[in-house]
Parts: sequence; structure tokens; C-alpha cells
Amino acid sequence: MGNIQETVDAFFDRYARALLDHDARALAGLYAVPSLIIFPGRSIPVSEARQTEEFFASAWGQYEGISELEKQLAILGEAPGSVWVDVTWSYGGRLRERFCYQLVNGPAGYQIAVLTLMAAD
Repeated sequence: MGNIQETVDAFFDRYARALLDHDARALAGLYAVPSLIIFPGRSIPVSEARQTEEFFASAWGQYEGISELEKQLAILGEAPGSVWVDVTWSYGGRLRERFCYQLVNGPAGYQIAVLTLMAAD
């Protein structure tokens, strides 16, 4: 699989490209099934790729007019078949979102198994 930093960076490049292209199906393919989305006071179990696809299809408004995303990655830990990554997303010249992603090996490379909202610094 090569260098873990390069592999993780390439994964999030694909993620960013799918967001910018408003490609809900591609984004859904980057999430494992099952997976878990954790927001303050709310946990969302994902049991079908369709859930992720529908979520992103309904959220395009927040990315309207955005043609470029910047990301800062910090690998927090590794285990066999899994890596935890802290990602800060910036667009429009400002820090916008920060998440911790647990990536697991899937049939075609990494997929997101757990997504946790983090406090933006």
C-alpha cells in the first residue's frame, strides 16, 4: 500500500474532489457500511450506502460556490487495517470544518468507518 501518509492524503484528495463535484455517489463509496457518524448529542449509525448518498445530496447548499478545498491532515494513530486522521477543512479563505476520521481497509482501499465532529481551532 506504500507510505501511509501518501495513501491517506490521496484518499482525502478523492474525498475533496467528490465534494467539489457534488458527487454524492462517489462520497457514499468512501464510507464503510456499517459506519458511524458522531455529532454532539447525536450518533447516526449508517447501515446502507444510500443513507450517506442522500445526506450529501441534501447538503450541497453549504458548498455552493466553493471551487477549492484545503485540507490539513494529522495522523493520530494506526492499527492493523485502520488509521485515525484529524482533518481540518478550509474554503473561502477560512477554516470551516474539523473532523476525526477512522479509516478502515475496504474492498477498494480505505473507507470511513467513524466520523467525529471536532472543535475547530
